[in-house]
Amino acid sequence: MRAARIHEYGDASVIRQEEIPIPTPGRGEVLIKVAGTSFNPSEIGLRSGLLRTVVPETAGLPLPHTLGWDVSGTVVATGAGVSWPRPGDRVMGLLEGGAAAEYAVAPARLLAPAPMVVPLADAAAIPVAGLTAWQAVYEHGRIAPGRRVLVNGAGGGVGMFTVQLARRAGATVIATAGNARSAAAVRACGADEVVDYLTDPLPGNLDVLLNLVPFAPGAGPDLARLVRPGGHLVSITAPVRPPPGSRVTATRFVTRNDVDQLTEMAALVDAEEIVVDVAERRPLADLAAVHRMAEAGRTRGKVVIEL
Repeated sequence: MRAARIHEYGDASVIRQEEIPIPTPGRGEVLIKVAGTSFNPSEIGLRSGLLRTVVPETAGLPLPHTLGWDVSGTVVATGAGVSWPRPGDRVMGLLEGGAAAEYAVAPARLLAPAPMVVPLADAAAIPVAGLTAWQAVYEHGRIAPGRRVLVNGAGGGVGMFTVQLARRAGATVIATAGNARSAAAVRACGADEVVDYLTDPLPGNLDVLLNLVPFAPGAGPDLARLVRPGGHLVSITAPVRPPPGSRVTATRFVTRNDVDQLTEMAALVDAEEIVVDVAERRPLADLAAVHRMAEAGRTRGKVVIEL
């Protein structure tokens, strides 16, 4: 089977397209014929080796490593001890790698039913981005009706889901965007107001600020000053510290794999309460090119890699 692998850490040129054996599922595992995976900006950190300093769990990653955290596809075989899913079932999930290939082995316990109303490959846009958004909105931001919320970095894959979930929670959602295309996309996702972060100041007196983008040194306290006393600043990138005495709660978190939440996301998509916004679809052979585009700031939203 074809797979996109790295044998060493480095720039995008270390991504190799290779022919490797189709894996065999063990006890509690299933074999998936992959329909799609998706690109996540944090995978640049994995590929380059930088992620090892931020997420210690990745420090001992065995090489060569097949890329791809998000997976969607059809189960074709199961190992012992698996009652669900069964061959023929459409699934999606968040793996520790291995999805950027024609076939992938996954623990059955990590999989959720893929939504039926979107193409199966597009379901791969949901796991990392959807879980991150869910946990930012409901667990860490504690967004409730009437809250005034700023989504900083709304035009990315996580941002699109975050805007929709925050609106669904009853908040007034302000979203940042840097161009007309991103602004139109976040408005379509339900943003009440769009701020061009390149030309306009960010608003203050926020109940919650959800930061989804890396920020320059010293910008964390600046973001915190936009949050009212008693409010929440949540970051999925670098840690943030509120100014002394501000009474702002600041949290930085790493997304947790949660199949129950992923199943709820799939149900919301099938109920057409949440839209899966795929900005671009590319073949597996283009994965290195997608990494280069992202590093140059030329990607918007979710890029799905179709198999």
